[in-house]
Amino acid sequence: MSRVARILSTVLITAGLVVMADVGLTLAYKEPISSIYGELKQHAAENQLADLESHYPTRADVAAIAGVRGLDRKAEILARRFGDQATTGEAIGRILVPRMNLNTVFVQGTDTSSLQKGPGHYPDTPFPGEGGTVGIAGHRTTYLAPFRHIDSMKKGDRVTLEMPYGTFIYRVEKTAIVDDSAVRIVHKVGYERLVLTACHPLYSAAERYVAFARLAHIAIFDAARGGRFQAN
Repeated sequence: MSRVARILSTVLITAGLVVMADVGLTLAYKEPISSIYGELKQHAAENQLADLESHYPTRADVAAIAGVRGLDRKAEILARRFGDQATTGEAIGRILVPRMNLNTVFVQGTDTSSLQKGPGHYPDTPFPGEGGTVGIAGHRTTYLAPFRHIDSMKKGDRVTLEMPYGTFIYRVEKTAIVDDSAVRIVHKVGYERLVLTACHPLYSAAERYVAFARLAHIAIFDAARGGRFQAN
């Protein structure tokens, strides 16, 4: 074998091993190349959220709920005010799901660019506290794969959304696999609901795996009580 042939053979074998390693990592955990990019984007989102939280509650927020009776009503007002200022691709809160070992910043929007930063809030759904169905989507194999283990979710599992204006704790009621065009999953029901969605099965976008959760607890800022307080 000539020297050129040996070099070419070595290059091809090395390239093949790299591809196999990438596939193996993706199958076992998550796509490594996009994950590096996702790490950088998530770090930037964390800094962005920290800056956002440093300005809450604003004087205008405190004034908006002054004299308002009822925790639900206060949460609704704060959520609506926050939603009016949310910008696509910007960090808006933190999602914690013990079952998925998930503690990450999520952003506004479910477009390609937004989901590269972390889970994304469906822009056509309300914000936590507004009383409707809150929708959040996340990747399962790329860009940190935040919802990789969404199929492990079980009834009763806790999902916490920490927003600059309050903390909202949900309990999973059920899970389901639906068609990728099933918009009914974000329809309003008779209580505040959270739906987490991700592509299904792995490495395919043919369907969606969905976890449905019901609001269980709220903790919002209330100046009259000196901070955040919780109600069942």
